[in-house]
Amino acid sequence: MRKVIISGEKRAEIIQVPTPRPKEDWVLVKVEVIPMCTEYKAFRGGGRHEFLGHEAAGEVVEVAQPGRVKVGDRVVVMPLFPCGTCPLCLAGDYIHCERHIDVAAFTGSPEGYETYAEYVLKPDWLCVPIPEGVSYRHAGMACCGLGPTFNACETMNVNAFDTVLVTGLGPVGLGGVINATYRGARVIGVDANAYRAELAQRLGAERVVDPSATDAREQIMALTGGIGVDKAVDCSGMAAAQRLCIDAARRRGHVSFVGESGELTVAVSDDFIRKGLTVHGVWHYNLAHTPRMMRLIQESGDKLDRMITHEFPLDRVQEALELQVTGQCGKVILTP
Repeated sequence: MRKVIISGEKRAEIIQVPTPRPKEDWVLVKVEVIPMCTEYKAFRGGGRHEFLGHEAAGEVVEVAQPGRVKVGDRVVVMPLFPCGTCPLCLAGDYIHCERHIDVAAFTGSPEGYETYAEYVLKPDWLCVPIPEGVSYRHAGMACCGLGPTFNACETMNVNAFDTVLVTGLGPVGLGGVINATYRGARVIGVDANAYRAELAQRLGAERVVDPSATDAREQIMALTGGIGVDKAVDCSGMAAAQRLCIDAARRRGHVSFVGESGELTVAVSDDFIRKGLTVHGVWHYNLAHTPRMMRLIQESGDKLDRMITHEFPLDRVQEALELQVTGQCGKVILTP
């Protein structure tokens, strides 16, 4: 099969590797859509990276034994390779599993666990069926396009009475705009990228504040009558944006951190105790919420078409990664 590697600074190549084979309850999925995520950072940074990608939607083409899915099923491939047997996995919170499977040791081959490829292996319980009438390109948004902020909205119980702040309007943050507005909330975005600010407003954000403005917090407070936002979710992974979420949230408000980052300085007393703020670390959603995710996708097709701004065949992955580096895009997908 063909797969993508990063061979150096801003250099992507397609190479041939053996097609993996399923084993036990694992299945082989022919990848139809690859939603691109943070792989562009490795592309920009240089070095050699041979295993790329964690999002995919496609068709089951081979199974080793009868199980939860069968050949011909259209599925979304959930991220990572959790054990499937620990209390977290059994409760649906597989994303927090601490006993991940060594794919190469289990299958006997290093290939098959990356999604920037024509085929991917996955335990059958992590292959979510795609409802009839839902396209692969829309279904693929059930991973990082909508998933992290879907969980944030679930965790914070976002509803029509809320004003929600979304900082960082890359693909994950744009998904946050869709998730929050779907639930009826008013959304204020934060991003300095004019392209993404305009796109966020097309997806339903009422206003987008430039974080480089010295009065960014004051603008947000003015938009909320001086009270602050009810809920905030950071998708940027930037300490300054995370700080803004804390500072712009109202007393007894909620903040979710989705963007991966390093250190953030907080004052436990002023930020949490006296303010009564609740802070959540959010990654991906519980499997039990998958039907709600699929309903969101079914009812948000027009917005998903706007969020997915570019589509490239696998052969043009170099061009796709170069575009991502510029930031002048929403969600980008590859089609093997």
